[in-house]
Amino acid sequence: MNHDAGQLVVRDRSDQDAGRNPFLITLGEHIRALRARRGLTRKATALASGVSERHLANLEGGVGNASILVLLQVTQALQCTLAELIGDVTTSSPEWLLIRELLETKDEATLRNVRLAIGELLGTGGQSPQRSTRIALVGLRGAGKSTLGRLLANDLGFPFVELSREIEKFAGCSVAEIQSLYGMNAYRRYERRALEETVQIYSEGVFATPGGLVSEPSTFNLLLSYCTTVWLQASPEDHMKRVIAQGDLRPMSANPEAMQDLKDILAGREAFYSKAEFHINTSEQPLDQTFQILRRVIRAAINPRIPVSAQ
Repeated sequence: MNHDAGQLVVRDRSDQDAGRNPFLITLGEHIRALRARRGLTRKATALASGVSERHLANLEGGVGNASILVLLQVTQALQCTLAELIGDVTTSSPEWLLIRELLETKDEATLRNVRLAIGELLGTGGQSPQRSTRIALVGLRGAGKSTLGRLLANDLGFPFVELSREIEKFAGCSVAEIQSLYGMNAYRRYERRALEETVQIYSEGVFATPGGLVSEPSTFNLLLSYCTTVWLQASPEDHMKRVIAQGDLRPMSANPEAMQDLKDILAGREAFYSKAEFHINTSEQPLDQTFQILRRVIRAAINPRIPVSAQ
C-alpha cells in the first residue's frame, strides 16, 4: 500500500515483516539508504549523531522508537504530511506547497525536465557551449576518474583538476584529517567551496570529483549546471581491486563486511550518478579501449560539428 507521510512510500511486506509497523520498516529502509549514499558505516553514523549503535540498528531494522508513530497519527488527523508537521522548507509557503503537489506524482524523466527548466529560468543551468568544455567525471572511488581524467585532459589540451586536492588546499589539511577533526558537515562545505572556485577559474578542464559529492544536492546541482558530466561505472569487485592496487588497504582492514558496504554505497548513490549526461562502464574493456570511448564521447559533445577522426 502507499501512504503519504512526508514522502515515505510504504510498500506491501513479506510474511517475515508481519507484526511490525510498515511505516517503521520503511523508515528504517530510508535511514539505511541515506547512510549508504553518504558512505557512512553504522558506527560512524552513531558517533556523529550521538545515537547509540544499538538504537540505530533498531531504527534501521524497523523496530525503532515508536514515538514517531504519534506524529504519524497527528498527520493523519490533520491531513498533512510529516514534512509539513516538522516545518520542512518545501512546506513553508503556499507556493512551495503548490509546487510539491504538482511534482509529487511525476516520473523521473519529467522531474529531470522540470529541473533543467528551473535551471534555465534561474540562470544556473542550461546546455551552453561555455559550460560544456568543463568535463566532470563522477563515480565511486576506483572507477578510473583520475587515470582516465589525466589521459582525457592531455588529449584535449585542458587542465586536469583533482577536486579532492582543491578541498585540501582550502582546509590546509588532508581529506581524512578534515573528516576526523571537523566532521562530515565541514568537509561538505569545503567541497562546495572548492567546486565553486574551480568552475570560476576554469572555463575548460577535466575534473575528477570525489565519489560522495553527489550526496549533497546543492553541490551536485552546481556540478550538473556548469559541467558536462560522465559517470564512470565499474563492478564492485573492480572498485575494491583498484583501490587496493593503489596501496590503500583501509577498505579491508578490520572490516570483514567491506565488500557489502561498498555494494550498499554504490546502490545508494547509483540513482544520483545516473543523472550524469554520459555513462561509461570501465569494467567492460581494457583501459586503452575505455579511454577511446571516453575520448569519442567527449569530443563529440564539446564540438559536434567536427568529426572525431579529424580532431
